[in-house]
Amino acid sequence: MTAPLLAAAMLSLASVPASAGAVRDIETETLSNRLFPLLDALGRDLPAMEAVRTKPEVAAMLRVRQERREACASDIGCLAQAMVWTSAESALLARAAMQPAGAHASDDGVAAQTAREIEGVNAIVRTFGLGQVPAYPQIDGAGTIDPQEIRSRLQAAAWLSQTPRAASTQALDPSIEFALALLDGSDRADAIGFEPLAGGLNAPAMKRAKSLDWKRFRYSAMIVTGVGPEVPDMALSPFGKFHLRLAASRYAQGDVPFIIVTGGRAHPRATRFAEAEQMRKALIERYGVPADAIVIEPYARHTTTNLRDATRLLMAMGAPLEKDTVIVCNPDQSAAIESPAFAQRNIAELGYEPGKVGRRISPTELEFRPSPQSARVDPRDPLDP
Repeated sequence: MTAPLLAAAMLSLASVPASAGAVRDIETETLSNRLFPLLDALGRDLPAMEAVRTKPEVAAMLRVRQERREACASDIGCLAQAMVWTSAESALLARAAMQPAGAHASDDGVAAQTAREIEGVNAIVRTFGLGQVPAYPQIDGAGTIDPQEIRSRLQAAAWLSQTPRAASTQALDPSIEFALALLDGSDRADAIGFEPLAGGLNAPAMKRAKSLDWKRFRYSAMIVTGVGPEVPDMALSPFGKFHLRLAASRYAQGDVPFIIVTGGRAHPRATRFAEAEQMRKALIERYGVPADAIVIEPYARHTTTNLRDATRLLMAMGAPLEKDTVIVCNPDQSAAIESPAFAQRNIAELGYEPGKVGRRISPTELEFRPSPQSARVDPRDPLDP
């Protein structure tokens, strides 16, 4: 972007036409629902949003936030920082939140889910707008971006946050729309790349699950964890191919009805390959596993979320959570999953354990009992909430 164009882009938000009508943006709408299910439902339930927005303590807090943004004038970096919620502001909104129509209840309550979603807004703004180094810098975040491009993305996000979108929370606060626009501007809508997850490649297995007699099987599913490659344009890593041989061998024993292959577009950064999709293809083409026996989980970016996201799919399939699954992976990863350090990592990164690791069957197999806590949506990792 040239200097004159950059200067033009730095005009105040007042330059956005106030007469612009609220229109549906299908991509942003889908991303909003995936990342911020409670706040998104609030945007679609106008009476509920108005009830929250007009509570005296909330209204006063929102005015302070607005004044903070207005004080930035045309300083786009200042504006991005002003979009961040303080801990006091987040806590106040969480206390005032209510269950809007259409929102699914989280197991730990509305306040906890509201707080998670506000933390997610902050994480997106800080990582994709303010250059904060993410927890996993090799695969997360926006990567190395030219400073002028960063300013362009920030300004576009600022304008979009003020340009009406149907069923948004802009009337409450523009920060949610600002965060969504930053992800969109960075082409990181990874979290909706395979929606609806119950359809597409998963449709045959989901259909079969509806009439399955789960009691016929020792395990409800086999969970095959990902080991993403680090070589550009490599679809499956050598370890991943080993996992598939193990999975096909275990499936042939006949005591599991489904193979859940899990792994997203994580390694290397922004790869075009979703690991789970490639694993499914190889199981069908190389090992002859039926398509209706394979479920892909194409979002997970870590071993912690391999197990969390697989549990979510089991819930969507109607699998009994009181029934064990079996985790299949290489001996080193299997030992790591069994270790106390992995349990501590789950608590630190997710806030809970996605399930309980049980009996070791072999060096490459562990029993695993999934937990319904895995259903909690957590946009602090916006690429895999």
